Amino acid sequence: MTDSMQSKMIIECVIAVFTSFILTALMGPHFIPLLHRMKFGQEVRDDGPRAHLKKQGTPTMGGIMFLISIVLTVLIFMLRSGFDTDTLLVLLLTAGFGLIGFADDFLKIKKHQSEGLNPKQKLLLQLVLTLVFAVLVYRYSGNGGSIYIPFLGVGANAPVLTLPFWIFVPFVLFVVLGTDNGVNFTDGLDGLCSSVTTAAAAFFAVGGLLLSSGMSIVAAAVIGALLGFLIYNLYPAKVFMGDTGSLALGGFIAGAAVVSGLTLYIPIVGFIYMIEVISVIIQVAYFKKTHGKRFFKMAPIHHHFELLGNSETRIVGVFTGVTILLSLLGLVGMIA
Repeated sequence: MTDSMQSKMIIECVIAVFTSFILTALMGPHFIPLLHRMKFGQEVRDDGPRAHLKKQGTPTMGGIMFLISIVLTVLIFMLRSGFDTDTLLVLLLTAGFGLIGFADDFLKIKKHQSEGLNPKQKLLLQLVLTLVFAVLVYRYSGNGGSIYIPFLGVGANAPVLTLPFWIFVPFVLFVVLGTDNGVNFTDGLDGLCSSVTTAAAAFFAVGGLLLSSGMSIVAAAVIGALLGFLIYNLYPAKVFMGDTGSLALGGFIAGAAVVSGLTLYIPIVGFIYMIEVISVIIQVAYFKKTHGKRFFKMAPIHHHFELLGNSETRIVGVFTGVTILLSLLGLVGMIA
């Protein structure tokens, strides 16, 4: 890629950040009151921290705001610059998981309980969408089944793992479902998932630029949309993203990683998502093994730290700071 093309991509990414930021920020004053009028309020877990009871009724499904902004921003750029396969694939997984989250949120509100789709229904929908995505990536993405090895660089001269179709598809299923549920678990404190994912999206935006991948535009749109959403989602939150938002963001992180071949960077950049999932697995296994005892005060792990006396803002700050540092480490790995 020439320097002029690289400069053009950087400018487009900057414009995408500002476009999606403005769209989300302008939507808030109109969309949040609409959620209030429609009584789309959050159902708080009965076994959660007592301090969270005051959040009962706070509008949820706010993820619709930034999901609309992301889709519109990306479509605007594709209409202007042409349709790109990698961009469409990442957008497919992002919007698809967002729709699954929307169905889950809608049923929670309709039933007035903290569970919408049952686990089997949600898993089936996620499996079907991910299977379609994996096949399309292998057959139509410029990257195919190639995976970059962390800290050995990226690009044409970097060593890669090239997986055959029958290994690539199960591998993508594992990565996407694990990542998406990790992001979903991270959505438990005001501004936590939004802040952590903004930092992770910045990593994929830079990675997309280094690889000349169209997914950098999606990443830029995610950054802007989440910064706009944080205006209303930081503590004390005026709106929650709901599963509509968290599942969509999980779809973006996993989709961007798979399409760009940066899948093995997820444990680094997505470390917070990973420990959230692991904490839940440990808690459930320990609870069953000891017949009712808990390893953590509460899982996912952000609630454990909260019950130890840490404020929501402190936990969000630390988790986001960790993600920023690990994203920088990941960038070092890409340019090594």
